[in-house]
Amino acid sequence: MVWLITGCSSGFGLAFAREVQARGHKVIATSRNPSRTPDLVSEVTGRGGQWMKLDVDEPCCGNVISDLESQGTHIDILINCAGFSIAGPLEIFQEDEVRRLMETNFFGPYRLIRAVVPHMRKRRSGVIVNISTGSGFEARESLGMYGASKAALDNLTKTLHKELKEFNIRVFLVSLGTFNTPMVTAVRKVSKPLAPDYQGTLTQRNMDILDSGDFVIPGDHVKAVKAICDMVMGEGIGKGLESEMMLPLGVDMAVRANEVRDRIDHMMEVFGDICKNVNVETGSE
Repeated sequence: MVWLITGCSSGFGLAFAREVQARGHKVIATSRNPSRTPDLVSEVTGRGGQWMKLDVDEPCCGNVISDLESQGTHIDILINCAGFSIAGPLEIFQEDEVRRLMETNFFGPYRLIRAVVPHMRKRRSGVIVNISTGSGFEARESLGMYGASKAALDNLTKTLHKELKEFNIRVFLVSLGTFNTPMVTAVRKVSKPLAPDYQGTLTQRNMDILDSGDFVIPGDHVKAVKAICDMVMGEGIGKGLESEMMLPLGVDMAVRANEVRDRIDHMMEVFGDICKNVNVETGSE
């Protein structure tokens, strides 16, 4: 099996490359600047893998897949890991900051998906895994724009899951809590200063916590990667669960999922009757 993985210079992407090779599969690892991580490149290539330069922000990044396929390298599994976050209240984001988030977290994965799906469809096989976050699953103060970029990816993934299952292509979403990767302490702050009104708010406190790095990180990303690979391969914890669409990982993600469930239950309890009674009248009085 050939796995193409984005964001392999650290964190989940690197852990995926190592786990996949340990399982005896072919890895095509990618990163924006391979020259910055020569030891990692040597590690992967020394074990029979391949490392390619790939910037998912580039409109033509899907050409990497097209070129590989045309050369006879068939991508069996695509793992979209590359991503980053900017923290701040929604009102003060500059448009270029929003566009950067959307380019990396949404358009990048979509470009690669758009490139790989026709090949997988013809072969009637393939797996696509999109790595997302609890912030896309449920809103969190100061992470709204990051969450919005991931929520867009979430919806795309859910739709693809439905559209492609008839072609025997599996698509599923991984929603992560907080894990011990460099990304956790590399969250950027929005460039514009906060207005004084935000002093003492939960938004400002969350930003300060993220900036300090002084918070509990409960998740082991290596364990998470093993669970995701099991899901991809239908082994271990993934055995018999090949049709599932969403995989939540992390104790704080479980809290987030419960919040969503409770909010939806509350919404339907309050508005259920109204929701079901705004239909066009079909009978005559």
